[in-house]
Amino acid sequence: MPDLWLSIPLVALVDVGRTISLIFIGGGLVWLLISALKGREVDRRIIFLFIALSVAAPILFPMTFSEKATAVVKAVYDKVESLPEGSSVLISFDFDPAMAPEVQPMANAITRHALSRGHKVVFMSLFATGQALLTQSLQEVVVEGFPELVEGQDYVNLGYKAGNEGVLNVIITNFKKMFPTDVNNIPYDSIEALRGIRSCKDLDLVVSIGGGKPGVKEWVLFVGDPGQVPIAAGVAAVVAPQMYPYYPKQILGILGGIKGAAEYESELIKHYPRFADMDTPGLRMMGPQTLAHMVIMIFIVIGNLSFFVAKRRRRRE
Repeated sequence: MPDLWLSIPLVALVDVGRTISLIFIGGGLVWLLISALKGREVDRRIIFLFIALSVAAPILFPMTFSEKATAVVKAVYDKVESLPEGSSVLISFDFDPAMAPEVQPMANAITRHALSRGHKVVFMSLFATGQALLTQSLQEVVVEGFPELVEGQDYVNLGYKAGNEGVLNVIITNFKKMFPTDVNNIPYDSIEALRGIRSCKDLDLVVSIGGGKPGVKEWVLFVGDPGQVPIAAGVAAVVAPQMYPYYPKQILGILGGIKGAAEYESELIKHYPRFADMDTPGLRMMGPQTLAHMVIMIFIVIGNLSFFVAKRRRRRE
């Protein structure tokens, strides 16, 4: 018997688990609908059970749903796509580990896109804890995904610089003054990826990923507005509503939460087949959210049907 279990591919087991889960949830919802139409009350603990199942099932048996980029996300994708090859794109990792699960997937997706287009990418961070996360992305996305690229020539890691808004206030006029070397102590003037960049005004695009302070808002106030530098944002879902007043005049596009990351990943896979097998944490994490939201919407429909059926029954009586 153990040999039989080992001979079954893991993918097949996941498919079976996924199918059984969907049948169980779908069958249960139909049973609830029939019960509601018959005027039976449904215990609220049953609703809690269905929500728990709809969240747990996509985690245990990975489910992904198709995503279509909304206009606010597509604007960022189109900007990266439309820049001429060799353009200078700065990606700032302005977040800490607590925010990383939500925003690091979007930083990775934009990095893949920019490097695929042949842009020179400048990495930096305004958060002390952002440097470690930046190093992690460089290893997983750049070193492993683009082994043909050369650090210093195709991209550069400037690392973390203390000073919050003061850093931005300096690099808007003089980049070298704040970053005389990169993280490897290579002199600024010796780094080919920084050739022609004397200030932020020489950048073709700045992408701030984060949601705290300093972050997107400070990039807009100290760099985007005074330097007329295009700013794109990737922020946590809870912060996204605060950024919409700046869109589209001061921020050309916004990736909001894991939904924004999933939309960007979907757009990237759609146009770049080489990334079809890449890790897509955004799309993966949208599975539980999407299924749970679908179940909640069905509960709302069932609840309304139950209300009108009960009302009609009372009139007859």
